[in-house]
Order: sequence, then C-alpha cells, then structure tokens
Amino acid sequence: MGDPANMFLLILVAGLLMCLMSGFPVAFVLGGFSLALAAFGTLLGQFDATLLSAIPQRIYAAMTNEILLAVPLFVFMGSMLERSGIASELLDGIGRLFGRKRGGLGYAVTLVGALLAASTGIVGATVTTMALLSLPVMIRWGYSKKLAAGSICAAGTLGQIIPPSLVLVLLADTISSAYQKAQLAQGVFAPETVSISDLFAGAIVPGMILVVIYLIYQILLAWLSPDTSPLPPVEEQDIDVTVSALLKQLVAPLALIIGVLGSILGGVATPTESASIGAVGAILLAGFTADQRARANLALALIALIVIAKVWVFPLLNLSMNAERALLAGPALVFAGLLISALRNTLANTSLSSVCTETARLSAMVFMILIGAAMLSLVFRGFGGDEAVQALIASVRGGPYMALALVMAIMFLLGFILDFIEIIFVIVPTIAPVLLMSGIDPIWLAILISMNLQTSFMTPPFGFALFYFRSSAPPEVSTRDIYLGVLPFIGLQILVLLFVALVPGLATWLPYAIR
Repeated sequence: MGDPANMFLLILVAGLLMCLMSGFPVAFVLGGFSLALAAFGTLLGQFDATLLSAIPQRIYAAMTNEILLAVPLFVFMGSMLERSGIASELLDGIGRLFGRKRGGLGYAVTLVGALLAASTGIVGATVTTMALLSLPVMIRWGYSKKLAAGSICAAGTLGQIIPPSLVLVLLADTISSAYQKAQLAQGVFAPETVSISDLFAGAIVPGMILVVIYLIYQILLAWLSPDTSPLPPVEEQDIDVTVSALLKQLVAPLALIIGVLGSILGGVATPTESASIGAVGAILLAGFTADQRARANLALALIALIVIAKVWVFPLLNLSMNAERALLAGPALVFAGLLISALRNTLANTSLSSVCTETARLSAMVFMILIGAAMLSLVFRGFGGDEAVQALIASVRGGPYMALALVMAIMFLLGFILDFIEIIFVIVPTIAPVLLMSGIDPIWLAILISMNLQTSFMTPPFGFALFYFRSSAPPEVSTRDIYLGVLPFIGLQILVLLFVALVPGLATWLPYAIR
C-alpha cells in the first residue's frame, strides 16, 4: 500500500471523527463522507469505484437478515415495559423488603436495575426511570448524593450486558459475520457461526457477577461509612412487605424474563420468535393495572402452558394434529381474549401509539446506521484499510492478547464520543476479523466488547448514562456529585472486565455447554 492510500485512510478516519462531533446525523455522516472521499479518490486513481456496486447487495442483506428482525421487537418490548409501571412496583416492593436495613434502598436499586435490564435491555430508559423513581427518596432519607448517583447509573447500565441486551443482539450479527470472514481467510469453507443465544448465554455469568460485586460494595460501604447509607426514617420503618407479597409482584416480570431467555437458550424458539413473545408479554403487563395484574399473570401462564404442551407433552403422546388443536383451542381463546383486552387498554391510554413511534424511530436509526456503516466499510476496504489494520495489530508486541488489550483501550476511549451502535457497526467489523484469525474465541471477544462499552457508557465526562441521569436529577445533585459517585462503580466494572479477560471460561462455559 502506497503513501497516497495511507493519506486517504488518515483523511477518512480524521474526517469521520470531526463530522461525528458536529452533531450531524450519524448515518448520513458515515455514508456521505465515505462516498465523497471515494469519489475524490476515484478521480485521483486511488480508489476502484466498482467496489461501490456491492452497496445494494449489502442493503438487501441487512433487510433480509433474520437476526436483525429481533431488534424492533426487543425495542418494542423495552419501551412498552417502561410504560407498564413494573419498575415502580418492583422498586416499592424490594425497597420495603430491605427498608429496615442500612443501605437497603441502594440494594433495591441494584436488584431492580438488574431485573429491568433482563426485561428491557435499554439503558437510557432504565437510568431515567430509576432516577425519577428512586433518587428523590434516597435524597429524602439522607443517602449520600454521590452514592445515590453512582448506584443508579451503575444499575441502569446493566442493560448493556444482561440479556436481552440490544448491544448483544447487534453484536451477534457483527461478530458472526467477522468470525465467518476470519474462517474463510484461513481456508475454512464450512465456517461456524455465532448466534444471539450464544452471546446471551455467555453474558449471564459476567452480568450476575457484576450485580453481586455492586451489592458487596454497597454492603461494605454501609458498614464502613454509615453516614452514606442511613437507616430509613422512623415513619418509613413501620411500613413492611411480606415475602409472599413481593413474590406476587415478581411473578409477571420473572415469567417474562424466563419466557424470553428460556425459549432462546433452550432452543425452543428462535431469537426473533422469543422477541415476539416478549413483545406480547409486555403488552399484557402494560395493558393491565396493578390491581388487574392477575389477568396478565394468567395470560403469561397460558403462553407457557401452550409452549410446554406443544414442545414436550404432545410429542410424547403422539397425538394427531386435530387432537392437538382441540386441546389447545380453549387456552388459546382465553389468551386471545386477554390480549385483546390489554390492547384495548393500551390504545385507550395512548401507550401503544407512543411505543410504536419510539420503536419505529429507534429501529430506523439502527438500520440507517447499519447502511451507512456498510458504505464506510466498502470505502475503507477500497483504500486498503483491512491490510493496514491487520499490519497494525500484527506489529503490536506481545501477540494477539496484547493487541486485544490495545483494541479494548481504543474502544473504551471511542465510547466517549461514539454511541454503542456506531462502534458495533463501524469499529467491530474492522478489527474483529483480524483478532479472530489469531485464535481468539468469538463469544469471549463479544462479551469483552459488551462489558467495555458498558464501562465507557458511564465514564465521565462523556458517558451517555451520565447525561440521561443529569436530565432526570434535581438541581441539588451537582455534576460533580455524579462524576465522583460513578468512579467506584467504574472501578468495579473494570475489575470484573479484567476477571472475565483472565478467566475466559466465565463467558464461554455456558454457551458451549448448552449447544
């Protein structure tokens, strides 16, 4: 590769960073700047314009990608659950369960954040919801503003790593493509793939470790520095909740989590089918008030009954198709009636229309960025970018794992100025094939990237979670309180990230065990 090609690559990278920081829509920056530079390079004889003929094929491949069909369904599920009031109920119930303990409200925030992460997978919604619900109470009870800010931001970002994370859904497609590309380059013409279920399974153990570490830190802080986590006011200590009452509140969200993740990990349904189950379950939870939650529980139980009967019971009994239909007709009709009732309620309170609008907006943004990233990757390859990246990583002393550490550090810094969608669609396809060719496990790499993005998501001064929290926090919580509050949790995240990096089995054991 000659000097002119090197110069064009530098112009491409520098120009993209400058344009991205201008605030112009990302999708148009990626595609527009890349095509403009490709046209300029063609005039100077430094770019082969025939490469751009692959753009329609790339767009069609994105439109027909079954994995990406799960994206709007998971977005719909998360947005609908945000409006269902589940977060408020869980925080109230778990908060009262730990209410008489020092630091109990902080424990409740972490546990509810984990449950919401496993239900919605959308970070912005979780951080904003938790800040609006729990922050005023924590301040009123005398909690340290730094601890309150840090615990809420940390709990909110769990949606980056705990399934069904949107990050993992998008990473599954990108890593799978990179893994196949790496195998083909090595002469393997029957390449293996990486599925969403692999990444979901791989993220469960690291996600749970992160939740436990957060809880241990808050317990130790409450013991060593009692002033940061005071006991609740006397009038609040008289209000209690029984374990049975809490379990009733947990039935619906846990059933939804188990239904979505269980059907994917168990191989009962594809990720897209499981996402549709989650979307329907979210409609049921949002369509019935807390007093009517028994109807939602009944509908979710009917879904579970139909799935269990169809997948496990009927094959053992060798029933005919007509007999199966007759047995399932009753539960299906009852479920349809409950779903229609929930839909009517969501239409009446305008939840459905607003959720559909939000889903269309976010899904369109994801796919437009994907199309822009496809244009960028073609132009990057046309200027010899693949060879440049491969040579750069190969030149790092210490082998592939030192190169991986360097890539993780660069990705962490890029997380300050780029959204996770942009990093997944632009950066990962460039560096992942080279790393995977060196023998690095694709599932392990994907989990490390996800945890890395989670850490940068809340790192001052540009962490997106901090912006979400700042927009919802009252004026008495200063920006300095927010920044200082998240630093210990960032340290804990980096600690867990290093732990997973040193013990890859934490991310790879479960995916390969259930294959």
